[in-house]
This record gives sequence, C-alpha cells and structure tokens, in this order.
Amino acid sequence: MRQHRTDPAAIEAEIARIPALALDAIRRRWRVVFGRTPPAGLSKDLLGRMIACRLQEQAFGGLDRESLRFLDGLARHGGSPRRRLKPGTVLLRDYQGQRHTVTVAPNGFDWQGTTYPSLSAIARAITGTAWSGPRFFALAPRNGTSARGNNGDRNGSQPARGSNKASLPLETVSPA
Repeated sequence: MRQHRTDPAAIEAEIARIPALALDAIRRRWRVVFGRTPPAGLSKDLLGRMIACRLQEQAFGGLDRESLRFLDGLARHGGSPRRRLKPGTVLLRDYQGQRHTVTVAPNGFDWQGTTYPSLSAIARAITGTAWSGPRFFALAPRNGTSARGNNGDRNGSQPARGSNKASLPLETVSPA
C-alpha cells in the first residue's frame, strides 16, 4: 500500500484525538478516511479503532501479500488452517495407563512400527472407537474450548505432559 504520511508523531497525535470526537464527528471522519458511509451497527469505539488502523496503514504501509492471503483464507474457511507437523515430530499420549508414542513421518504417522495415514486411524486403533485424531492427541480444541485447556478426556485418561512445553497438555518434540 502506498505511504501518504510518515511522521509518526503526527499520526500518533491524530489517532489520540479520535476518542474525544463525538459519534457524528467520528462518522464524518470515517467517510473521509474510507470514502464511504460507516456501518450503522458499529460502536463509536470500534469505528475509532478502525479509523486509527487505517491511518496507520496509510502512513506506514499495510500487510504484506502473504499475510493478506493468510487472513483471506481464515475468513473464507471460518477458522485457522490445519496445523502442519514436521516429519520427525514426536507426539506422546497417555491413554488408560499406557503411553503411546507417535512419530510424524513424511508419508503419515508411525505408531508401534506401522505407518498410518492419519492420527484418527491411530486414535481408533488405540481406543477401539471413532475419535478425531487431532483432538485425541490434543492438537485441536474440544467442544469449543482451547486445546490447551483439556484436562483429560471422557475415559479419564490424561494427555502426557512434556517437560519442554509445560503449558501444552501433550508433549510434542519437533526436529531441529
């Protein structure tokens, strides 16, 4: 994006004035900055924040193409992209008193000397029931909660805790 102004102090001062403006003045400012009528349902605070963001973008530049593509993908697909695990990454999971070690391979996932096409196939082999593999291995959220918030599963087993990433409910060891 083209840069119009680059004096950080002037941009900072202009942004600092926005919260003091009345709602109708913020709406007028929006029309000047964006070139269109502001959305009716947005609060004064949100309108001001969006104006401030646009002023910074105009002054200092916007996001690079890669970031824009990433954000567009999030918007189109309704969530974050699938996590990519590097070959050599080791996943540990305690289930019913037994520790299961899975190594990410270039062509799937190795567990007990066999390569499986997905983590779900391994979770099914371990439990005997249909499971989401990423959820079983604590790589995906459960029931709308963060994957970091899992404190166990419906069978009372606990994900293995790793010494290198204590905040995660599962130990993952990435290759160097």
